Amino acid sequence: MIKRWICLLILSWAVLPALAQKEELVAALEERADEYFDVARQIWEWAEVGYQENRSSELLMKVLAREGFELRKGVAGIPTAFVAESGSGTPVIGILAEYDALPGLSQAASPGRMARVEGGAGHACGHHLFGTASVAAAIAVKGWLESTGQSGTVRVYGTPAEEGGAGKVYMVREGLFDDTDVVLHWHPSDRTDASPATTLANRSAKFRFYGHSTHAAGAPERGRSALDGVEAMNLMVNMLREHVPQETRIHYVITRGGLAPNVVPDFAEVYYYVRHPSATMLEEIFPRVINAAEGAALGTGTTMDYEIIHGIHAVLPNETLSKVILANLRQLGGIIYTEEEKQFALAVRQTLGDVKLPLGSEATVQPFVPRTTKGSTDVGDVSYMVPTAGFYAATWVPGTAAHSWQAVAAGGMSIGGKGLMLAAKAIALTAIDLAMDPELLASAREEFERARGPDFTYRSLLGNRPPPLDYRK
Repeated sequence: MIKRWICLLILSWAVLPALAQKEELVAALEERADEYFDVARQIWEWAEVGYQENRSSELLMKVLAREGFELRKGVAGIPTAFVAESGSGTPVIGILAEYDALPGLSQAASPGRMARVEGGAGHACGHHLFGTASVAAAIAVKGWLESTGQSGTVRVYGTPAEEGGAGKVYMVREGLFDDTDVVLHWHPSDRTDASPATTLANRSAKFRFYGHSTHAAGAPERGRSALDGVEAMNLMVNMLREHVPQETRIHYVITRGGLAPNVVPDFAEVYYYVRHPSATMLEEIFPRVINAAEGAALGTGTTMDYEIIHGIHAVLPNETLSKVILANLRQLGGIIYTEEEKQFALAVRQTLGDVKLPLGSEATVQPFVPRTTKGSTDVGDVSYMVPTAGFYAATWVPGTAAHSWQAVAAGGMSIGGKGLMLAAKAIALTAIDLAMDPELLASAREEFERARGPDFTYRSLLGNRPPPLDYRK
């Protein structure tokens, strides 16, 4: 009994300093909450789309440089990508930061639909919060490393164009993650959840059809409509849906369809996404989409070419790391709304229709349930190179869908700011746990190697193409 008591006492002496360090780190982050939200709000206002995030990336780099981080700008052939680093030795802990907006979703920080810039972009996936929270966490970890003398390196990866541009894939291809021991990330959401989740592998392409212009009424027999080629392709792909695995997702938009009804279009373009949980199956389905495009061109007397825009692997989850994040989120607790925020949330809820997630759920951490999500992210390629884990933080009103004006609205006011700070604290605390526990890192690595398989060889799904820096132009 005495021996057990002595052991518990020794353990408490070891644990108490670590707990005190964590409390100090959380307090230090909270002191700068307004400053960090100002940074996020500025990026929210700029709302720069993929590979055009010039001011957003510069602002994040400025914040990091001011804190003493060493910076590498324009990495992997991408002007808005960067790597910022502080500390020395191992472990090398990477933190992902995103900051691109989505086109056409401009919105004021209002519970009613109200564009800030008519037709402009908006942060409907909350990447302004994502990038800023990751930077804030890295700064906090840097301070902890310096104050404790702990061995370790904290590294921020500024990753542009997550929305369809696959910025991280080019950074993986460049070898920028090769010496990293672990990577942490997060994402804005309508809930707080650390459950390990995989995603869908995804490949996209722009299919371009070329025909012959003529007067649509006066000489239609002399024309060949490029738009007919696009529409014929879409018809065949829609028939294809019946004959692909049910987990497949295919979506498209016609980006160019002609300029006047009385002119047969000589150029038209359609932009496709094709998704499936398995990259292997995706590579079987995608050629069938190409075949549909070729058949459409043949049948309409047009010609066609296509450009692969991006290709990304599904995320490889790591339950070992996810459980560390979960423990820290439970320690931190959820989001507590003020009365004003409750009124904002109630007004937003009126625009959402029938939603299952109740108001008040933002104050809790969701149950730990491994699952597959239906979205895609270029984090997937990172996760096949290094043990990687992420989580969601409640930055939006419960029930809000990503890529909606309601997400933009909440992300531009204090509800988004509270989620930002929760994420920053959780990442920082998890980084500390990993830096102090080599056995935990070893367990995460073991799970990672087992999940990849002994014969794994990384291969990019977008081939050798350079970054599509103009894909949003």
